[in-house]
Amino acid sequence: MSNIEKSSSSLFGRLFKKSKKAKKLPETPKEHLISWVKTIVGAVLVVMVINGLVVASFKVPTGSMENTVATGDYVFVNRLIFAPSTPQVIPFINQPLPFLRLPGWRSPRQGDVIVFIFPGMRDEVEAQEFQYYLKRCVAVAGDTLTVLNTRVYVNGKEFILPPHGKFENIPMNPGDQYQTFPVGKGFTRDNYGPIRIPKKGDIINLTPENRLEWDMFIRREGHSVGMDGVHVIVDGKPTSSYTVQRDYCFGMGDNRNNSLDSRYWGFVPIENVIGTPLIVYWSWDTALGFDEFIKLVKSIRWSRLGTLIR
Repeated sequence: MSNIEKSSSSLFGRLFKKSKKAKKLPETPKEHLISWVKTIVGAVLVVMVINGLVVASFKVPTGSMENTVATGDYVFVNRLIFAPSTPQVIPFINQPLPFLRLPGWRSPRQGDVIVFIFPGMRDEVEAQEFQYYLKRCVAVAGDTLTVLNTRVYVNGKEFILPPHGKFENIPMNPGDQYQTFPVGKGFTRDNYGPIRIPKKGDIINLTPENRLEWDMFIRREGHSVGMDGVHVIVDGKPTSSYTVQRDYCFGMGDNRNNSLDSRYWGFVPIENVIGTPLIVYWSWDTALGFDEFIKLVKSIRWSRLGTLIR
């Protein structure tokens, strides 16, 4: 055998041994545990990446969008259209992560059903816990929205209730005008606005009289707001105006009388919108636990499976 053949044979032998070593199966309990943990962590990371970049799964927790979607519907959400991103939350423990938002196909439009990161209740700078909400975008940045006797108008044109939307016979809270957004305007669920949806670059005139109206909005954009007795103070400096830094939209539920939406907690930053739901892939009564498994199985809404969301 020539030296070249010996060298080649020796090389292949070493590679074969390395290959056999690389494919060595776990033998001890510790090795099995490590292998199992690696598999689980790898699977979770793959799911997190897919959920962030392509398609996510979302459980509908309330009836605010009935009958477009129903409580207990599980839907696939298209992430590519608006805002694919790096993972936003750790599965199972719901721990939010810093994330990088990537360019989407387009921005939300009037009429889109949107899934978004909840910005918080009216008097909160941010939500107490990380949550995704589902609403319909009824107006976008630069639009003027008005609700007159339950009928929604955007830029003077009526936005008709979607085909599967409804008005449940739920009386309005007597103190509704004290609970709606923004503070001090006295809007109600059924008569709201007119209000302009903020657009990046808009200049808001600030006065001591309207400071509370814009206080939380400015705080959510990352600034401090106060008074020195005479002037409005933003970031420690007296000012009579504020320039909006982001685009927003206005979300409402299709179940108009039973929806906690932008009428109560404010505008949705466009950067919070993560996608639009595509299809119902599962639906059952989520009020039932797995300890009531037979009832849970019987509650499956077969007619909802495959429902397209528009």
